[in-house]
Amino acid sequence: MVTKKVAAKVSNRPVAGRAARVAGTAARAGSVAMGIAGDVGELVAEASRNTLAINPLVGLSPRQVAGAAGSLLKAAGRAPARTAAHYGRYLKTLGGVARGTSTLAPEPRDRRFADPAWKGNPLYARLMQSYLATQRALAGVIDDSGIGDADKGRAHFFASLVTDALAPSNFVLGNPAAVRKIVDTGGANLVQGLQHLVHDVRHNHGLPSQVDATPFKVGENVATSPGQVVHRDEMFELLQFAPTTPQVHRRPLVMSPPQVNKYYAIDLSPDKSLVKWAVDSRVQMFVVSWRNPTLEQRHWGLDDYVMALDRAVDVARRITGSPDVNMWGSCSGGMTLAAYLGWLAARGDTKVANTTWAVCVLDTGAALQDSTLGLFNTPATLRAARARSRRKGIVTGEEMASMFAWLRPNDLIWNYWVNNYLLGNKPPAFDILAWNADTTRLPGQFHADLLDLVEKNPYVNAGTLEVDGTPIDLSQVEVGAYVIGGITDHITPWRACYGTARLFGTETTFVLANAGHLQSLINPPGAGKSFHVAAAADAEDADAWAAAHAGARQEGSWWPHWRGWIQARSGDLVAAPKSLGSRKHKPLGAAPGSYVHVK
Repeated sequence: MVTKKVAAKVSNRPVAGRAARVAGTAARAGSVAMGIAGDVGELVAEASRNTLAINPLVGLSPRQVAGAAGSLLKAAGRAPARTAAHYGRYLKTLGGVARGTSTLAPEPRDRRFADPAWKGNPLYARLMQSYLATQRALAGVIDDSGIGDADKGRAHFFASLVTDALAPSNFVLGNPAAVRKIVDTGGANLVQGLQHLVHDVRHNHGLPSQVDATPFKVGENVATSPGQVVHRDEMFELLQFAPTTPQVHRRPLVMSPPQVNKYYAIDLSPDKSLVKWAVDSRVQMFVVSWRNPTLEQRHWGLDDYVMALDRAVDVARRITGSPDVNMWGSCSGGMTLAAYLGWLAARGDTKVANTTWAVCVLDTGAALQDSTLGLFNTPATLRAARARSRRKGIVTGEEMASMFAWLRPNDLIWNYWVNNYLLGNKPPAFDILAWNADTTRLPGQFHADLLDLVEKNPYVNAGTLEVDGTPIDLSQVEVGAYVIGGITDHITPWRACYGTARLFGTETTFVLANAGHLQSLINPPGAGKSFHVAAAADAEDADAWAAAHAGARQEGSWWPHWRGWIQARSGDLVAAPKSLGSRKHKPLGAAPGSYVHVK
């Protein structure tokens, strides 16, 4: 009966509009555990909550940032009397700071000011309080300006960019941990930091490196589950993984991973491998490994990726002898899967029986309501982004990573700035972050098609998307569905994931995990203090569902729950195959295959 805790996390949020949900970033800038000041464990934990496993939407252009600056100026000028009042209170607050009587304190989880010196040293205490006073006064001006919600949200966004960058912890003399380390090392930390900075300018597009990826070798100590490539064409390799049990279920599982990342997030190491968990559950596992496209593949679009899934499904059916399959879709791979299911339904084809959707949003309108990106997704910006993608022909992983980093600079830039450059530490060596840094490209046409999904929201608005000339109506899709969302997922917000569940009917199972985006997927039993709520998607909206199922909290990972669900839908048990592939689909090489190595 812990749902009171769950309900507190999932339902006590403002619902007064998009700006109310995403604005106020400056005022909340310290509320996230940032993992600086040498705490590598916290650095890794926070970074892994902010990986690039996203539905790639629209990048922030300089013009959009300038527009956000204009919104800030509009907030300051709209109500000059209110602005003046805020300025007067700000000066009064600074007077209290100077006298040492101020009670201003950072949010408890703001690790930028976790060092004891911020409280114990009068100089650092005043420096911190002056910063907090400036940050909160600026947020107050915006909140009290009377401008529209969208402008208010953009103004808060720009204010946060500026104030986050000017935090005293980002400067050598303003960071007590850095000052101590200068004394302890005789300045060697600054020499190391300068070396790291030069390396990042040359090799990481000027952004601080998030990971030391050198210890991780794909196929050697990550992505090591035994298997074979059983199909290869110009778009993908299909991996079949070796069974680990004497018997397996007849109906196989075919996974459609995101095109924006390589597949092996689900197979980082044996102790947190979803691949291993599936085959240990007697599930015949097939995974699509997308080819990393170049300019030569700029024409690949959503239609091409849908047809690729159809080829993968047919190969899995022929190898296993099953008339149909189960499927799994994550992020943009799930958006592709939805288009595929709609295409099958329009043709009266029933070769997919059940589906799992991991942190996947199909109602893009709902997703943008809870997203900072939603503040910038206007018809004009979508048209410009679409034209830019088609003109360039390719969207690089570095571009997407940079855009995402500037959307969350405290998490993805400034904490690494401190760790790498001020403290002179190497970035952490961590498998999830190494996978995240192993970015892929997107064909310009596919990126433009994803932007169309954002603009048209076709999985909610039937007939606005065509696949291979066939109009898609997702309401005609009849499959079993299991949908996973994460309480702290800001990339695919859990309420929007609940909307995905509702698209497939009230018998859909919705699982809410106490994790962020990637942790909702990589959630093995015994890893941390996990819990989840699993119940039918039988309420009209997400908050009503959370309230209705508040008492359903289960300790631990959702993986065992999914095991029971998928086994019940995977058909009879048959003898495990003695070899992988088939006479027609001979093994072409060991997993993880060749496409996963393409940079």
